[in-house]
Amino acid sequence: MFGLGALLIIAFIVALTIAKTVKSIGQAEVMVIERWGRFNRIARSGLNVLIPYMEKGKTIDVRYFEADPGGVKRVTSGSTSRIDLREQVLSFPKQPVITKDNVTIDIDAVLYYRIADPQKAAYAIQNLPFALETLTRTTLRNIVGDIELDQTLASRDMINKRMRDTIEEASIGWGVDVTRVELQAIEPPRDIQQSMELQMRAERERRAAVTNAEASKRAAILEAEGVQQSQVSRAQGESEAAVLRAKGLATARLAMAEAEAQAIARIASALPEGQAAMYLLGMKYLEALPQLTQGKGSTIFLPAEAAGVMGALGGIKELLVRSSSDAGVSGAAGGSSPATRPAVPLFPPTPPWVPPEPEKK
Repeated sequence: MFGLGALLIIAFIVALTIAKTVKSIGQAEVMVIERWGRFNRIARSGLNVLIPYMEKGKTIDVRYFEADPGGVKRVTSGSTSRIDLREQVLSFPKQPVITKDNVTIDIDAVLYYRIADPQKAAYAIQNLPFALETLTRTTLRNIVGDIELDQTLASRDMINKRMRDTIEEASIGWGVDVTRVELQAIEPPRDIQQSMELQMRAERERRAAVTNAEASKRAAILEAEGVQQSQVSRAQGESEAAVLRAKGLATARLAMAEAEAQAIARIASALPEGQAAMYLLGMKYLEALPQLTQGKGSTIFLPAEAAGVMGALGGIKELLVRSSSDAGVSGAAGGSSPATRPAVPLFPPTPPWVPPEPEKK
């Protein structure tokens, strides 16, 4: 029994020794190996053998957040001897920050980093996650404290870049590489939010009014252009119609002039020489008589020579009648010459003008 117990104890010691000696390290993980309390080497992924009771892995502090079923983030701290080389996320709860214009806002930030030098991460800083969190909070307060609220809300990219550059420069000796910093939420106080909502509503209404005004302006311009085009088209149509009317009137007048010229030529050929003008003048008098009688007065005054013209018209008419009858008789007689007739005066003598006698008083 004693021998069996001793064997069991020896087997347990051997198993414990093997457990402390042989280390299996996963992919993207490393272990800082210390010998007699001093840095010795970096154990990479795979199977690594340590000298029992002389070498061990360096433990480092870790800190991460876990969300409970209610969505509340809780900080969980611990320690491990394995260093994860993958990109890690360090999220922070909301913290109050004062802007340049003395407005307190709550900002929720998140930091992405990767351990580039495990030896520095294990020996250059104690509790690396807590140090990064503290540095991020301080940097965020300094940057936001230099700008006003409106710029804070509108310049997230600028804040993220400045925070990343500042944190990376400050943590360069810690063996970490800060990949990016993001502001998740910026919450102003309730009264500021209400003022911002009123401002945004007013801005939307202003933009809507501007849009409506632009639409009305555009509609008015289009309507004015349509009226202008319509007026231009109407004017062009009226101009073309006036041109056509003028051409038609000119053609009609030309035709009337040609017909009147032919009529005058025929009248001149039928009358003795020098009587055609008197005939035409008499015809003009006759055409003007209806217009003279349209007045309201009961007395019509005619020029003195009008009586002579009227008598000449009668003589010309008699002459034309005689000429027509003579032509008919000559045709019936077989072409014999007509008998000579005494000349009939075309114009009766105009009586001399006698001035009226003055009235006796």
